[in-house]
Amino acid sequence: MAEFNGLGLHLGNISRLSRARTRSISPENFTGEKGRGGMSTDGPAANAARDLGQGWKVSPYIILQPGETCDLANIEGQGAIQQIWMTLAGGKWRHAILRAYWDDQEQPSIECPTGDFFANGWESFAQVTSLPVCVNPGRAFNCYWEMPFRKRARFTMTNLSAERLVVYYQINYTLTEVPEDVAYFHAQFRRTNPLPYKEVYTILDGVRGRGQYVGTYMAWGVNNTGWWGEGEIKFFLDGDGEFPTICGTGTEDYFCGAYDFDIGVVERARGHAYTEFTTPYAGLPQVIRPDGIYASQQRFGMYRWHIPDPVRFEDDLRVTIQALGWRTDKDRRYLPLQDDIASVAYWYQTLPTAPFPTLPDKDYLEVI
Repeated sequence: MAEFNGLGLHLGNISRLSRARTRSISPENFTGEKGRGGMSTDGPAANAARDLGQGWKVSPYIILQPGETCDLANIEGQGAIQQIWMTLAGGKWRHAILRAYWDDQEQPSIECPTGDFFANGWESFAQVTSLPVCVNPGRAFNCYWEMPFRKRARFTMTNLSAERLVVYYQINYTLTEVPEDVAYFHAQFRRTNPLPYKEVYTILDGVRGRGQYVGTYMAWGVNNTGWWGEGEIKFFLDGDGEFPTICGTGTEDYFCGAYDFDIGVVERARGHAYTEFTTPYAGLPQVIRPDGIYASQQRFGMYRWHIPDPVRFEDDLRVTIQALGWRTDKDRRYLPLQDDIASVAYWYQTLPTAPFPTLPDKDYLEVI
């Protein structure tokens, strides 16, 4: 058996000892050095701590001015990110861009608006109770995706907003040996608004390397009346052509729901159509219902984590989903939809990371 190295702890092996070294980065210790937390004397809360002095919450957050990018963490060595906690004040979640770079790559392996990365894509809080992502009151973003690195891990935040952004965060990690068969975490954001008629929405393509697909988050804004989730998700693996290896049966089915996320005709008659849920591996944690005046659009936030069932690929991967509803005629025909769709794809793969599509500018990103 290979020597235990501290990666991948779970309840079944959490009692096992390891030589891994635990470290933590926050505004109270930007470098994560051992024994150097809480040493600031000139942080943004220095005035609040003026009667108490050093060690009394002098530097609990950072401030990003409009257009500013800063390093949240820059870790040298070998190890793995194990948990990220973050909360934002000011600015917009869709305009706070989180990036991560592994092993001195110039290409980010994570590039995503912060809210969408944490399964909250509509600039509005929704509680998420899942294994790798938890979002808790109030506006507390938590991530437990394991993110190994062999030379360096660098995280940045960019504020695209026109107002300053206050960022509280903590990145907990381990310094330890990373086995050869461990891959690198990736997350990519996309948005199309509106989706052109009869086109499929692409969640991910252009992936090159060996790895496994581990999750999808979608912020889906419906631009028509009626049910919107008949479309199939498709996974094209390792040279698949016109037809995929994996083909789903419907949007709500892929996100581990059924029958329009509805609990029955009786409840629908009472005005309770669409039922929010959040579970370890899948959920519909957010339903923004139309009020018929200014917030008229239906909007949904959904996630699916492939943790016990990763989608493995050897060379390449492409993932698409159809936007499909029903026409109003009596013949029960499908209606290709022209919706506002955003997504985050999560996967692990070998390096190098292929270039991502150019992130849209702040006006295209904005939740309108």
